[in-house]
Amino acid sequence: MPNKTGRTHVKPSVKQFLIALLCTLGAVSVLTAQNPTPAVTPSPRHKSKPVQVVPKQPTPSRQDVTVNLAPRRPANIVVYSEALGRYQRARHTRFWWKNHFTTIVLVGGGYYYWDAGYWFPARGYDPNYEAYDYDGPIFTYGNLLPDQVIVNVQRALQDRGYYGSGISGALSPATRRAISAFQADEGLEVNGVVDGPTVYALGLI
Repeated sequence: MPNKTGRTHVKPSVKQFLIALLCTLGAVSVLTAQNPTPAVTPSPRHKSKPVQVVPKQPTPSRQDVTVNLAPRRPANIVVYSEALGRYQRARHTRFWWKNHFTTIVLVGGGYYYWDAGYWFPARGYDPNYEAYDYDGPIFTYGNLLPDQVIVNVQRALQDRGYYGSGISGALSPATRRAISAFQADEGLEVNGVVDGPTVYALGLI
């Protein structure tokens, strides 16, 4: 139907409307794809470092531990150097010895006096008995006489393979060599005599 201007007004059809709508939606989709809406990106997580598992080392048993230490001696055992400092080397009469020491015994061919855990030759006590295998102090324990202590030391050294001679109770050169070898292996003072630390290391006390 013509309007006032003489032009005919045509109503758009439904088909044209749908086409226009589709074109609009397509344009919007294209614009959206070109300018995407900024999305919230999660903050990157800190990657934890892998845990290294170190296997626990087994605790060594007492049998596995080998420690070469010199055996300790009890505090009341006098060492050989201290015993030598107490040694009365001079000859004295029987009267003098009895006035200075309470324990004096006859062992083998000589008299000995007792002092600080050691037996010492008591020279001059009886001029008829002054034969000594060793002119020096001999450690004792358990009220044993000098020859009895030496017997025990010889047996202990024999059991350990240090001494191969006979059990005599005398501090012979072979016995002294065996004592010295044992003392060296045990880290003791090497003097070749029966002293407190050696007797203790042999397990006699």
